[in-house]
This record gives sequence, structure tokens and C-alpha cells, in this order.
Amino acid sequence: MELHGKNIIGGKLSAHGKSFFAAINPVTGEKLSPDFCETSPSEIDQALSLAQTAFQIYRKEPAEKIANFLEKIAGEILQLGDGLIQRANAETALPEPRLLGERARTVAQIKMFAELVREGSWVQASIDRAQPDRKPMPKPDLRRMLIPLGPVIVFGASNFPLAFSVAGGDTMSALASGNPVVVKAHPAHPGTSELVAGAITRAAESAGIPAGVFSLLQGASHEVGLQVVRHPAAKAVGFTGSLKAGRALFDAAAARPEPIPVYAEMGSVNPIFILPSALEKNGASIAEGLMQSVAMGVGQFCTNPGLVIGKDDAQLQTFLEKAVAFASKIEPGTMLYESIRQRFHERAEAFQKIPGVRVAGKSGNISNPKTVPAMVFATDAKTFLKHETLHEEMFGPSTLVVACDSDNQLELIARTMSGQLTATLFATEEDLVAHRNLISLLEQKVGRLLFNNFPTGVEVCASMHHGGPYPATTDSRATSVGAAAIKRFARPICFQNFPDATLPVELQNKNARNIWRLVDNLLTRDDCEGVVNS
Repeated sequence: MELHGKNIIGGKLSAHGKSFFAAINPVTGEKLSPDFCETSPSEIDQALSLAQTAFQIYRKEPAEKIANFLEKIAGEILQLGDGLIQRANAETALPEPRLLGERARTVAQIKMFAELVREGSWVQASIDRAQPDRKPMPKPDLRRMLIPLGPVIVFGASNFPLAFSVAGGDTMSALASGNPVVVKAHPAHPGTSELVAGAITRAAESAGIPAGVFSLLQGASHEVGLQVVRHPAAKAVGFTGSLKAGRALFDAAAARPEPIPVYAEMGSVNPIFILPSALEKNGASIAEGLMQSVAMGVGQFCTNPGLVIGKDDAQLQTFLEKAVAFASKIEPGTMLYESIRQRFHERAEAFQKIPGVRVAGKSGNISNPKTVPAMVFATDAKTFLKHETLHEEMFGPSTLVVACDSDNQLELIARTMSGQLTATLFATEEDLVAHRNLISLLEQKVGRLLFNNFPTGVEVCASMHHGGPYPATTDSRATSVGAAAIKRFARPICFQNFPDATLPVELQNKNARNIWRLVDNLLTRDDCEGVVNS
């Protein structure tokens, strides 16, 4: 499966840049062919200009045509076969079984969006019919629905080279809602990105979709990403990555003459609170499950549980000993790329320099310097509350166990905690009743609150919310996983007193698409008349 190392702009190959970069195999340090051409400013402008032009056509395409396009993308990705999995493995060190599962998830979520578009109720059609005889003033006819924003910029994530990358949830939700997409590929897996981009391009051609609806831009420099966000044709951004990079994109988007929304998923330590009764009954199994969750994917999940909080007693100490014992049996792992490995070691060293923090245990048999161990740190609540460094995400296979001397300290940690994607309570029902204040505090801090489950593993469905208060994300109202992700890239429009035949089909009196609509405050699939009889 030959790679060309070029950008794909509106279905055509382009390589006008003057600098090149290559993917590096994180296991061997070997440079992988080919060299990839850094996107030039003129190519950025071309991609966004084509997207802007294509938007005027794509936004009006019938739902069935867009759903068919998405399904063709899923089919083309499967057609890539083993070559896609092998290239992703070479670029990321993620094992083939993990990548096969991620490909299945990617295809499933694409099909989910196709079904969502085909069903159509996601547009949230709302109709308030006219009342011309109402006193003292007539009521106008008002009809509201969601419509697409315009060209969306998507940044591929390093830790999910398929499900959060070129054909990941951001791209598919943007395409599903009627928007062109320009993807900035992650420089750690450019070959994987090129293969998937080729699949999308072939699907667009086969489905009769305007070529400018999709482009792929390669680049190792931060400037490429900033230039894309600053382009006047861009209307929204989807990003998954570090707090530093996400904030830079957010600030660039806000500083534009026309600010645009940035839906950035950034940092989260995903705290786990283990309450006394649960610790007494299930401490050993929780410790084992914790270390499995921490080590999953070498800790490179955005929902990795990096913080554990419990009451300081003999049971917590036994729990810590069990966790350390499980950690010692975990094989050191290879992280996605070299600089991410270096950052893990730097964060680990920073933790160890703080008085009152100790390494309770870690993986044994660390023979390969390119691997990292699973690590368990331990401290007390006073130390944790004093040092902001301990509150920040350490991306990788580590967790910090914090011992509290009272319920007040448990609640204080929750109260002072920054926004998170998740928080978990290991508890009995009696624990929940006794710690209602803690639960109330956590509701204000997280996007997903779990009971007796570990947060790694995010189900793709209508009820999932994968987001949270800043700095977990830039907009806690939005999710990057699940059916509701489609709403990020749409905005409401209201039509007042328009003739029925000139309205979008979703708002006409006859419900031709048989979608759910709110008509005079009643949810229905029925047709309606244009005027409320007096």
C-alpha cells in the first residue's frame, strides 16, 4: 500500500511546501518512509477556499445522500484491510488487537452518524404556528431548526489514530451535520492519516459529493495548525490533545476578527474516590481493576484514572500495597512517540521532587530505555492541596493515591479540583447516602460521574457525554463522543412568517421526513396546519 507523502486538497494531491518530516517507529526509532511535505500557506488557503465553495452545495444535499456518503467512508476504510493496521502499528506502537478494535469502533460510529442523519430528528425542528386572531396582538408563525456552520477544522489526536483522527468522531459529526472538513493530520501518524484520507476521498467521489468537502493537510510545525484556525473561511474547530496546544488554538480562534468556537478536549486526571464501605468489602479487586485501567494502552487514554482519593486508615494502606503489587507485574510499555515519553518522565521527576510525595511502586524489569513503567505515587491530602503540580495530568501509566484524614478533606479536594472528564465513586449505597455533599460537588466538576466502574472505555451512544468543565474541555456543554456530538457544528435559525413551500422540508406543514418535531410545545411526528384556529 504505497504512500505519497502529499497533502490531499479537494481530492487532488499537492506538495508545495519547502520542508519535510517523517514518521518515526517508537519501538525501534526507525524513520518510516515516505517523507511528508509540510503544508504551505497557499495550500491552506486553497483547502479552505474549496471548502467554502463546496459548503454552498453540501449544506443543501439531501439527508439520504449524506448518509450514503458516510456509509461509503466506512466501507472504504474496511477495504484498506491489514495495510492500515500495520502502518498504524508501525507509527504508534499500539498493538494490532487494539487497532483492530479501534477500527471497528471507528466504522461503528460512522454508521451511527449515517443513521442519525437518515432519521433526521437531530435538527430539533420546532414549530409555533401563527395565531392571527390572538389579542391584543397576533402571534407570528415561527419555525426553528439546526443548520450547519460551515468549514470545520479537525485536528487528529495522537492516542487514537483512527477513532479520534482523520475519520474520527469530530470529522464524522461535522460531515454528518452538513459541513466540509479540513483535517490537520497528527505528525506522529501521517501515513495512517494519508491512508484514511484516501478512503474519504474515494467515498466522496463515489457518492457524488463535491471534492472540496474534504481535505487533509500534513505538517509537523505548530504554525500550520494556527494558520488553519485563523483562516477566515473556518467556522469551527474540533481538537483532542494537550492543554497547552488546545489553549493555543482556542486563543487564536478567539483573537480572530470573527471569533469561532473551538471544541477542545484537553487535560483530565479523572479522580477516583474510594469510600470506606467499598474499600472494606472490595479493596483488593478495586486495586487490581485500578492498575489494569491505569496501564491500559500504556496509560494513553484521556480517561486514565490518574488520581485516587480515600480515607487514611489501615484499609487504604492495604489497598495501596495491593495496587503496588499489581503494578510490579505490569510490563513497561512503549508510548506513542518520543516527546510524549520524555514528558512522562519529566512529570514523574517533578512529582518525586515534592516533599511528602513518594513512589510507592512501579513496574519491574525495565530493560528497554524506550519504554516507561507503570507507576504508583502516594501522598497525603495536605501535600496534595498545597502543590498545584500534583493536580495536573501526567499523561501515561501512572496514578497518585491521596490519603485524607476526614470527610472534610475529601470534600475539600473535590471543591478545589479543576474540571474533569470523569469522576468515579467506588461506594456502597450506604456510602452514597453518607456522602451526598461529595456527590453534589462532583456533579459541578465533571462531565461523567461513574459508580463502581473505571472510566477507561467510552461507549459511543446517544446518552454518552464525553466532555467537562475547563480545563477538561473548552465547552462543558459539548461532547466529542456519541450522537450528541453532531450538535457542536450546527447553529439554530428561525424562520418567521415564511410561505410553507419555501421552508426547509423539516419545517413544512407536511412532515415528509417523519421526524420528531416540537409543534406548539408538543412532541409529535404528525403533519400540522399552518394556522392555529381561534
